[in-house]
Amino acid sequence: MSKSNKGAAMSRLHSVARLARTTLAARLLAHGFYAGQDQIMLSLHEEDGQTPGQLAARLGVRPPTITKTINRLQAQGFLEKRASDTDARQAHIFLTEVGHNAIRAVEKSVKKTEKQALKGFDKKDVKQLSKLLLRIEANLSDLVIIDDEVTDAEAVAEVEHEVEAEAAE
Repeated sequence: MSKSNKGAAMSRLHSVARLARTTLAARLLAHGFYAGQDQIMLSLHEEDGQTPGQLAARLGVRPPTITKTINRLQAQGFLEKRASDTDARQAHIFLTEVGHNAIRAVEKSVKKTEKQALKGFDKKDVKQLSKLLLRIEANLSDLVIIDDEVTDAEAVAEVEHEVEAEAAE
């Protein structure tokens, strides 16, 4: 690879990710959402009642970032905080009725952005792109790929160790 092409793939990946975020952010803004809020909304739609720490871990962001975004979404009427039944120091975050009603707009914005980004791709291209992105994700994190699924490398190593130990007995 020539010197001028070094880093070209990462530069292109960064550029595409930035454009995708910008395009999605414009669509979400039309529904009253700011960049990043969609991920919290969708995560709560999948599993309502998560703690801020759980949301931060799930989305790969720092807890202060999540807290700020949760507060903004709460002020907008999309979320509510409730004290834990078992630990009053812990809060759980829930979608409000307004939040549940807004999920469709968020999903529609994501789908439109994906459709625009993948215009001209056939199903085989999309599947290949997904596999390549999955490999990049695994390479850049402590994850491995098993059967086209990203898995925590430590968990895989633990299971492999247990299997080896059982086989040795």
